[in-house]
Amino acid sequence: MSTTNSNAEPFVLVIFGATGDLAKRKLFPALYSLDRTGLLPKKFAVIGVGRSQKQESEFREDLKNSIDTYARIPLSDPQTWETFAKRFSYVALDVNNASAYNILLDAVETNEREYAIPGNRMFYLALAPSLFGNVSSHLKTAGLTESKGWKRLVIEKPFGHDLASARELNEQIEQSFREDEVYRIDHYLGKEMVQNIEVIRFANSMFEPLWNNRYIDNIQITASETVGVEERASYYETSGALRDMVQNHMLQMVMMVCMEPPSRLKTEAIRDEKVKVLRALRRYSEEEVNDYFVRGQYATGTIKGKNEPAYRDEPGVSPNSMTETFVAAKLHVDNFRWAGVPIYIRTGKRMPKKTTEIVIQFKDLPKNLYFNKDNNLGPNLLIIRINPTEGIYLLLNAKRQGTDDKIVPVAMEFCNNCSHESPEAYESLLYDAITGDSTFFTRWDEVSIAWKFVDPVRRIWDKNTKSIPMYAAGTWGPEQADWLLKQDKKKWWPLGREQESEMVIHAVEQPNIR
Repeated sequence: MSTTNSNAEPFVLVIFGATGDLAKRKLFPALYSLDRTGLLPKKFAVIGVGRSQKQESEFREDLKNSIDTYARIPLSDPQTWETFAKRFSYVALDVNNASAYNILLDAVETNEREYAIPGNRMFYLALAPSLFGNVSSHLKTAGLTESKGWKRLVIEKPFGHDLASARELNEQIEQSFREDEVYRIDHYLGKEMVQNIEVIRFANSMFEPLWNNRYIDNIQITASETVGVEERASYYETSGALRDMVQNHMLQMVMMVCMEPPSRLKTEAIRDEKVKVLRALRRYSEEEVNDYFVRGQYATGTIKGKNEPAYRDEPGVSPNSMTETFVAAKLHVDNFRWAGVPIYIRTGKRMPKKTTEIVIQFKDLPKNLYFNKDNNLGPNLLIIRINPTEGIYLLLNAKRQGTDDKIVPVAMEFCNNCSHESPEAYESLLYDAITGDSTFFTRWDEVSIAWKFVDPVRRIWDKNTKSIPMYAAGTWGPEQADWLLKQDKKKWWPLGREQESEMVIHAVEQPNIR
């Protein structure tokens, strides 16, 4: 995403679900930040669509409250705010009523005439996935997809709940929008450090020659949350961590880490290399699932001194629920670069800390030179920190000051968001969609292959309705997740449970490089 000038053409953005939580917390604040940083064109209009009746003044007041609460850039002077807010209007309609879309068409055309917008239209579906197909069909029937300019459809995850439903949904959308007009959002791809993985790998000669199975021992990807299911029980009970996190976010990070250098820095070249990783991802049969995948569900526990309830005690959750809130897995990318390198992933709720990190563990050196009873020469680690701290953390071995042969781990760290706040993920993705850059959106073949990978796992877990491993809230998941690595004589990073106090990292103060 550019931060210096805008490549955006005039457009009308229609947000379905404009009274919902996503619009309030993410979309409206992102649009405001883009406008304040000069990345929106002077000619644009936003039409909010919701089911409830609202006056335009009421809708704009909600808009102001949303931005005041959630935007990273504070509200500006009244005149600047009024100029921004007047671009927002509201239409109440039932999205399942095809005839009601004529009202929306009239509103779009009115805004295009008022702001001299040449028919560029973007439709953002911040709705339940079950409505995606009908809305896209009604948009075409009402003539909203027929204009002189471009048209784009932005869709939130999940895209289906398995391969069959995803394929059915895609076929329905294809009746109204071409594949290159569909922008499937995975907000992890909008995160600054996820997008930075390409640069870390391909712009540094110290890393790219080592980025293979000759020098890398294993890769670990962790996405943990301290919160529970919160108000998402109705969705989470039918999804679980496998569909909610693994099928999209976790596999996207695997692709970004393991992709080959693209032939050129163009959208389709980059996406082609990502898809190759998914195609090389080893598929597991239903008989193999339990050897490579671990699931768990949080029980009662303590996080930062506060007692937390079990998942089954959360509002809206069945007392006999078998829904997983934790998944760990051992993956293999069976190509020349990554053959033999295990990729461990884990994601869960009610864990000790909120973090998203990618750990690259390099192979050990022979220890006969710097090794005695007092030294335990640890591996070199490259840690890419995605959330909440953004940056790069490199763990090296060095001699302890004042000794001849004491080896200690030292850290070199670059913090990406310590002095300057990074743009929020939705800012990057909205800007990319407005400018027609689909690099960090998921293509249909990515979605379909990802479902092919996780569907056997889902089927075998759905067959087991008797038991699910439990883990106490505030811990790193069930014990089985540790055994997944112990059988390979490895351990999770950062060190958890009994090993946490064993390793003291002597960080080297390193100025931020800007």
